[in-house]
Amino acid sequence: MRMPTPTRLRTNQNTPQNTRKPLDSRDPFFDNAKFLLIVLVALGHSWEQIVSGTHTLQAVHTVVYAFHMPAFILLCGYFSQRFTGRPDQVRKLIEGVLIPYLLFEAAYSATYSAVRGEPYTFTPTEPTYLCWFLVALFLWRLSTPLWRAVRHPVPIAVVVSLAAGLTTMGYDLALPRVLMFLPWFVLGMNLRPEHFALLRTKAARRCGVVALVCAVVAAYLWMPAPDEHWLSMDVGYTELDISWPQYLAVRVGIFALSAVLVAAFFACVPRRRTPFTALGAATMYPYLLHGLLIRAGEAAGLYPVLKDLGAVGQVLLTLGVVTTVFLLSTPPVRKLFRPLVEPRLPRGAVPVDERSK
Repeated sequence: MRMPTPTRLRTNQNTPQNTRKPLDSRDPFFDNAKFLLIVLVALGHSWEQIVSGTHTLQAVHTVVYAFHMPAFILLCGYFSQRFTGRPDQVRKLIEGVLIPYLLFEAAYSATYSAVRGEPYTFTPTEPTYLCWFLVALFLWRLSTPLWRAVRHPVPIAVVVSLAAGLTTMGYDLALPRVLMFLPWFVLGMNLRPEHFALLRTKAARRCGVVALVCAVVAAYLWMPAPDEHWLSMDVGYTELDISWPQYLAVRVGIFALSAVLVAAFFACVPRRRTPFTALGAATMYPYLLHGLLIRAGEAAGLYPVLKDLGAVGQVLLTLGVVTTVFLLSTPPVRKLFRPLVEPRLPRGAVPVDERSK
C-alpha cells in the first residue's frame, strides 16, 4: 500500500552517525519489503484457484498465508506512528483509503455479478473479496491515537483479538478481520528502526531462510492443510467447530508461528536498492487491480487449463502473476488508474487546519 514513511524512521541504524542518509530519503529495505509482500498477496489469491489437490503448492500457500498479511499489517502500523488525527491526515486517509474502497467495492461487486451471475448488490458495509483490507486499514489508522494513549497496547490488542474469536459477530465492516489482525498493526506502531536492524544482518538472513524452508517442509508433511479460516481470521471458534479453550490455544500458537515467519521474511528482504525498489512505493495499484484480473481469468476459464498442466501450469501462473504485479506498478498504469486509486477531494471538501501543516 502507499504508506508515507515517517521522517524520523528513515535513518539507517546500521550507518555511522556522520554518514547517515538525508532525512528525506527512502529506505529501500521497506520499499523492497512492501513490493515482495504485494507479490505474495497476488500469488496467494491466484494460487487459490488451482491449489486444491496440489500437495507442494498447497504447502507453500499455507506458509505464505501464515505471514504475508501479518507482515503487511505490521508495516501499516509502523508507518502510521505519526498519525494523530489532524485534519490534513484525515483528508489523506479519506483520499487514499476510504474513497478507493468505495470505488473498488463497486467495481468488485459488478465483477462478481458479471463473472458468476450473481445479482449486483453494492453494500459498502460488507466488503467484497480483497476490499476488506481497505476498511481495516481505515479503522486501524483512525484508532492510532487510542493505542498511543494506553499502557501495554500490544498485550491489550492481543486480548481484543482473541476475544473477538469467541464471539459470533457478523462480517459487517470486516470486523472479525479488523479485530483479529489488530495486534500486528499495534505491534508495528510500537516498533523502532533498531528492531528491524536486528533482522538486517547476515546471521539473521541465514536463520530466516532456514525458518521459511522448515515451515514449508512442515506444511508439506502436515497434509491436508488446516482450515483456511484459521489464517484468514474471518470467523470465530463456533464456525470452526471446536471448543473455546482449543480455539484460544491454537490462536496463541498461530501468533507465535506467524511472528517467527514474519521475522524470517524481513530477515530475507534485500537491504539495498533492487530493480523493484521504486515499485514498492505504489503497492496500492497492484493490490486493488490484481483481483479484477483474477476474476477475468476465472471468466475466461483459465484456471482449469492451468491446473490440468500440473507443475507446468503452477509455474506459468506464478511467473504470470509476478510479471503482472510488476506491470501494474509501473508509471503508465499508475497514471491511467490514479483517479481511482489516488483520487483527490476538491479543496474545501475537508477543511485543513493550516496550523497543523
